[in-house]
Amino acid sequence: MTFLTLKNVNKSYGATHAVMDMNLTVQKGEFVSLLGPSGCGKTTTLQMIAGFADVTSGSITLDGRDITHAKPNSRGLGIVFQSYALFPHMSVYDNVSFGLEMRKVAKNERADRVKAALALVHLEAHALRYPRELSGGQRQRVALARALVIEPPVLLLDEPLSNLDAKLREEMQFELRQIQRKVGTTTVMVTHDQTEAMSISDRVVVMEAGRVTQIDPPHRLYEHPQTRFISSFVGKANLLEGRVSATADGWATVKLGGVSLQVQAPGAAAGDAVVLSLRPEKIRLVAGPGQLAGTVRERFFLGSQWLYCVASPAGEMVVVCANDGAAPAEEGQDVGLDWPAAQVRLLPGALHLNPRAHEVAA
Repeated sequence: MTFLTLKNVNKSYGATHAVMDMNLTVQKGEFVSLLGPSGCGKTTTLQMIAGFADVTSGSITLDGRDITHAKPNSRGLGIVFQSYALFPHMSVYDNVSFGLEMRKVAKNERADRVKAALALVHLEAHALRYPRELSGGQRQRVALARALVIEPPVLLLDEPLSNLDAKLREEMQFELRQIQRKVGTTTVMVTHDQTEAMSISDRVVVMEAGRVTQIDPPHRLYEHPQTRFISSFVGKANLLEGRVSATADGWATVKLGGVSLQVQAPGAAAGDAVVLSLRPEKIRLVAGPGQLAGTVRERFFLGSQWLYCVASPAGEMVVVCANDGAAPAEEGQDVGLDWPAAQVRLLPGALHLNPRAHEVAA
């Protein structure tokens, strides 16, 4: 059931268009992430849902109610800010209780709901502590409990894990998802971290320069990027610029410098400038020629994986192989590069033809 809807939403600051033609429907109980680089409009979109930023045009509806111009406090939404925004002079208990007090919830009910919220985030034993006495992860949990205790129709998360160190951030990703599934609250999160968005979201909304470029479940977004930007922003990709020389039966021959590759490409036409996207982990190092011959230029040990930079006629390729205990390829070793043809994604509209015909995107 569609619960939250943004229809043709725009936000302008004078001549600057921060968000353009945003259309999004969020189902009840769904976890949706707005993902994109700084300045793409994701935080502005969240602020318009919260009511902190006015909508220039378009509409926002929540459970059938138009909230486009409703005041923030009348929307009843739960919000966790990047800084957590805890009251330093209040205990954990009082921080969580504050929203219920403002809503004039009876004392006994308030106590029960605060106790339940603290149990949900495993902070019952810290109820009388102050924010300064807590770790970053504990403060994040307090902010989450404070947002959930009011039983909001929608939970809004603004970069909630960005202030945590890498290990704690990874732990909190999964804990956040477990809590959201347990309470079933419809959730919209803003993040610039693609791993964070991909690991815990039902769907990911990728934004670029104020516009939505793709909305899909994480796996489909990763495996079937629709643009060059998405291919490079969501994960790593070898991007090979070339031109279609011939097509037949849904396949295309793409010339990349001095080599040609066969690619699934329904709708492609001879002469089209294209970009081929190939994920590093889809490529295998083989003893024979493979689809491309190459030479290992550098290798890097990543624990569970080996990362290789391989020089090839199509340009430098990045290859990621599992550390399965086999002897790794040596620097300077000649190797073949092979991959299933179906793993190559053909993207339209090469921005320019690069003589090296290659770019590696982090």
